[in-house]
Amino acid sequence: MPTIGVAIAIPEPWASQLQDYRTAIGDTTATKIPTHITLIPPVECDDLDVVEQHLSGVADSSPAFAVHLRGTGTFRPVSPVVFVGVVEGISGCERLADAVRNGPLATELAFPYHPHVTIAHHLDDLTLDRAFTELAGFECRFQADEFHLYVHDDEIGWQVDRSFALAGEDMVT
Repeated sequence: MPTIGVAIAIPEPWASQLQDYRTAIGDTTATKIPTHITLIPPVECDDLDVVEQHLSGVADSSPAFAVHLRGTGTFRPVSPVVFVGVVEGISGCERLADAVRNGPLATELAFPYHPHVTIAHHLDDLTLDRAFTELAGFECRFQADEFHLYVHDDEIGWQVDRSFALAGEDMVT
């Protein structure tokens, strides 16, 4: 049974910039994880066709939205994670994540949903502090006009299985 995830990919050049940074500070998991905003965390899937139909419906009824990433945050001491914050597009991410986590992907979250881009994970405190400081000035803007279904492969990591264009009417937030 494959393990899947659903996420908004960060576009280039920022995706490579953040992934390269993550790798450079010693987060070896970064080489197998595309830079993203998670919509649903990893979950086992027993029927990809049903999941793809569900995600197509979500995409068809969900509008594209602007995303602005800026600065850093952390989930410490609860979880050893440093991230780049979503400062615009939070509600768009929340609505999309809520829609995705229904039907065949209904799942309980271990923590409340908080859209972000991980830049350091499971590293020592000094390295987490370094990432928090060094990327505090990071900033980018892009249009979230699609999301992706990822399938995990033990050897090569997370790979896009299918992309879903957001086609719903734009909503005022």
